[in-house]
Amino acid sequence: MIDAAGLRVMRAIAEEGSFTAAALALGYSQPAVSQMVKRLEQRTGTVLVEKVGRSVRLTEAGAVLARHAAPVLAALDAAEEEVAAIAGLRSGRVRLMAFPSSSVTLVPRALAAVRAEHPDLSVQFAEAEPPESLAALRAGEVDLAVAFSYDGSDLGRGEDLEGFAVHPLLEEEVRVALPRDHRLAGEETVSMTDLTDDEWIAGCARCRGHLLKIAHDAGFAPKVAFETEDYVAVQGFVAAGLGVALIPDLIRAATSNPDVVIRPLDPQSRRRIHAVTTDDLLKVPAVRTTLDALVASAALATPAEVS
Repeated sequence: MIDAAGLRVMRAIAEEGSFTAAALALGYSQPAVSQMVKRLEQRTGTVLVEKVGRSVRLTEAGAVLARHAAPVLAALDAAEEEVAAIAGLRSGRVRLMAFPSSSVTLVPRALAAVRAEHPDLSVQFAEAEPPESLAALRAGEVDLAVAFSYDGSDLGRGEDLEGFAVHPLLEEEVRVALPRDHRLAGEETVSMTDLTDDEWIAGCARCRGHLLKIAHDAGFAPKVAFETEDYVAVQGFVAAGLGVALIPDLIRAATSNPDVVIRPLDPQSRRRIHAVTTDDLLKVPAVRTTLDALVASAALATPAEVS
């Protein structure tokens, strides 16, 4: 019912004492000020300004509006400044969620670039596997998710992707990690069918879908002996001769264990990494900037990182 322009006019009339002086102070024409007062009176249902000779004065209702105008307009000005700062990347916040192995090189490199270019931009980061990260995006808990998919599996892993904007980042090979004294350690390529009797180190029950699929395609169900999400720990278990494991190239390039041999699989296994947000969030400068940094980081991936 009461707009900011109307409040500015009421404050100007209170300070200047006439429509003409108020119009001059605001940079409006005198008829425009008269029309704005008339419209405000129609909206409020009461008289706001009364003529007294050649000047005007505010009624009790008009004085109330003029009194409230200062704090209201100050709050609006502050809000406009904050929004302008966010739009200009002088401030703002992005909530990013990514799966753990992307946190080794891909994500840190992107966030370092964002900080260097926009030091006042705040990025809040948390780790989660898809579909949890995508569910968090749909719930409005994050603005950007880094997720992955394997051959034969969808990105969402059961989470509906409708309404999401999906941006491919990179594709990497997934290999098998063997103890150095493993019977297949000397082979250039290891067939999944030759690992039928081996014990496996794998992630939690909901995270080992890729292992289960490629093992099933090879005709066996893997014997998971130990469970961990930490790839450094995975290689430690492998080095100790406790089993074999799948290792994506992003991890292989960043961590190593001298007692672990990593070999390509037959058939080859690949993982695709994507940044996921929504079309509306893409219009937010901070989200767009962070996405662009992730794309640039993926483009900088070395051959060792993605084979």
